[in-house]
Amino acid sequence: MGPGAAMVSAPGDTAPAEAAQEVLARDPSTTRGVNRGPFLTDVAVAVALVGMVALAGVALGRVYADGLITGLVAGAAAGSVLVGVACRRLPSWLVAPLSVLGLAAWALWSLRLAASRADLPGPLVEVAADAARNGIPRLLTAMIPVEPTPDTVLVPVVAAWLTGLAATEVALRAGRVLLGYLPPALLYAGALYVVGPNADPAVRPTLAFVAVAVLGLAVPGRAGTAADDPATGLPPAVRAAVRARLAGASAAGVAVVLALAALVGPALAGQVGGRPVDPRRYVEPPRVDTLDENPLIRISGWALNPDQKLLDVTTRPTPGADATAAGAEPAAGAGLDDVRIRLAVLSDYDGVTWRVGANYRNAGRILPATAPATGSTVETLRQDITVADLTGRLLPAVATPREVTGARVAYDPATGTLIRPEGLTPGLRYTVTSARERPDANLLATANVPAGDDVARALRVADGVPDPLRRLAAQLAESNGAPYARAAAVEQFLAEHYRLVADAPSGHAYPNLAFFLFGPRNAGGQRGTSEQFAAAFAVLGRLAGLPTRVVVGFQSPGTGPVRAGDAYAWPEVLFDGLGWVPFDPLPRPDTEPRPVEEDFRPPPEEPPPSEAPQPTPEQTLLPEAVAAPGPPAHTGGPSTAALAGGGAGGTLLLVAALLLTLLWLRRSLSRNRLHRGDPGERVAGAWREVTDALRLAGHPVSGDLAATEVAARAREILTDAETARSAPSTADREPGGAPAQAGVRELAGLLNQAAFAPGTVAEEQSARAVTGAQAYVAALRAARPWWRRLLWSVHPGPLFRARRSGRPT
Repeated sequence: MGPGAAMVSAPGDTAPAEAAQEVLARDPSTTRGVNRGPFLTDVAVAVALVGMVALAGVALGRVYADGLITGLVAGAAAGSVLVGVACRRLPSWLVAPLSVLGLAAWALWSLRLAASRADLPGPLVEVAADAARNGIPRLLTAMIPVEPTPDTVLVPVVAAWLTGLAATEVALRAGRVLLGYLPPALLYAGALYVVGPNADPAVRPTLAFVAVAVLGLAVPGRAGTAADDPATGLPPAVRAAVRARLAGASAAGVAVVLALAALVGPALAGQVGGRPVDPRRYVEPPRVDTLDENPLIRISGWALNPDQKLLDVTTRPTPGADATAAGAEPAAGAGLDDVRIRLAVLSDYDGVTWRVGANYRNAGRILPATAPATGSTVETLRQDITVADLTGRLLPAVATPREVTGARVAYDPATGTLIRPEGLTPGLRYTVTSARERPDANLLATANVPAGDDVARALRVADGVPDPLRRLAAQLAESNGAPYARAAAVEQFLAEHYRLVADAPSGHAYPNLAFFLFGPRNAGGQRGTSEQFAAAFAVLGRLAGLPTRVVVGFQSPGTGPVRAGDAYAWPEVLFDGLGWVPFDPLPRPDTEPRPVEEDFRPPPEEPPPSEAPQPTPEQTLLPEAVAAPGPPAHTGGPSTAALAGGGAGGTLLLVAALLLTLLWLRRSLSRNRLHRGDPGERVAGAWREVTDALRLAGHPVSGDLAATEVAARAREILTDAETARSAPSTADREPGGAPAQAGVRELAGLLNQAAFAPGTVAEEQSARAVTGAQAYVAALRAARPWWRRLLWSVHPGPLFRARRSGRPT
């Protein structure tokens, strides 16, 4: 046995074990100092790191509109690695600040380049601040292909630079090459995740990534020497023990890798053919408020203020850019003196309101192009638009926009609607290049309309269509078989029988349209703004089997100011091969509408509840019986007094039972209205309680009034009633109408919210609505005479109206 063995086996001698532990704990890279190998090895690893980080930019660039992002990421990779290599001999704590300075310089230059290429106005500091605040959400909500703008390039550039810095420090300074590959691998995986299912599989970039990593490991370092062996200088027994431990650790590592491959490999292999997860579904796209979701309700307000200046427009054709679809010739006489500027496209209708229903995505200067219809000609127009008094987020443009400069926009490809997420401001100037399509009029007569799931949105008819609307649509469709003939029949019927006015109240729900189409002229029916004309055409068209939608926009002279009086709505019908074709159901100027009864005779309808007379018992005069002379004859039955008493008692019992039944039914009706259903239904029930109270007080409200107008009228009625009742003793009474008036004012606002934004009413708001309605009803009832207060709770009027409207009592 040699001396080394004796030294190992000697009892109580721990020096060899301590030496072995010191060798195992020692990092080989720290024993070699900063100079860890030949220059060729470090250069190869640095080049591999640059290539791996740059390939992450290649993978991400597949969803960008051009190759700018790939170049910027590659520049960040090269810059970060070069800074790390140049600072190798400096202390490690000094490398990060120097690299961050380089990152700031490269990022600012990248933002400036992206802003200049996207024609974004504003100083660089503001652009950089906006990109830093909104970079991540805008990158994940941007439309594919993503336009390289400052807010969509900042995050990839910063991530690439930090990845290169971390990889260089770990791989070159610490000498852990494999561990240094981890940051580029994570960056590449993140790029694939961001791309998701929006591009073809990244087979070539992935193979290139693996090849570059292998080449970085394959370049040999300096030849091994005895100094590189951690067991050098140890006794043979200790050296054998150290090598055994190293071999065991290596074998354990290999076993762990093989086990992970066996466990995780099948799961990963099963995901190869699957669809990647799109991270954009977890990010909320830009949203708009009620006026931008339904700009149709703004038509009546604009019509009452026609001289308000909304826009300044300059329209010009794009030289050499006109194109035609399917080789057709451009339309003869296509000029710039009749330009429709589109504000929004409304495709969804629920029987109450038309909505845009768009899914906006942040877009760059170039918008996604769609193939024009085969039977239409295309004319490219460019408009310089300056915003004056137009408010909201909707951005006007001629259909269909292809390029927008001067403003950051979000776009919905399904409807072609544009918004500016920050909102419109006076003086905002932007330029829109649009492809205006003109269908071939010769093909319309024989064109068909599409069907199926792709156009189900434009064919959907909400429940609750009034029967006269259905019969009118059937009457117009049965005598016109072809789709275009049906659309033309609806257009002609509306243009010939109804009057266009500027002071008609806003509204396009089913009751509003029924009143517009069939209401008596002397009561305000058969007249309306373009809102009612377009909405009625779209609903009748859908009932006739035509895919329709409503568009809100402006009639522009081409160049000049656009005023509120130029705003109007028009319907469009989708035809196969021709696309969306606009129709004009407005009456011609200086024409007298024909009576609707000449072509359509709906059956007489019952008067509205507010006008229906309350049933009163009719008195029947019975002839008096003439008594025969002489004493009364005794028949042996009950006496007259007994019969009279029994009859009176029975009548009183019947009246009491009737009153109790009415009281129970009234309270059940109020309970169902105020305490059942979702918050929106409870708000509607509270509103019906208020309107019933007004009718019981002798002040029925008209059905064509807006909720805010009814609320104002209700406050006036309560004030007048309390004033008349408390005039003799005002000083002795506490004011009770102020809370009730405030409650009914808030209730009107909640009713509009529930109608135009379903599902947004909170529980607390519905509770306040119920409390306000109860307070108003109680205050109005208290202001009535005592005998009317007794009859208030048993009046059957609310029960009849609820049953007539189809609501459960």
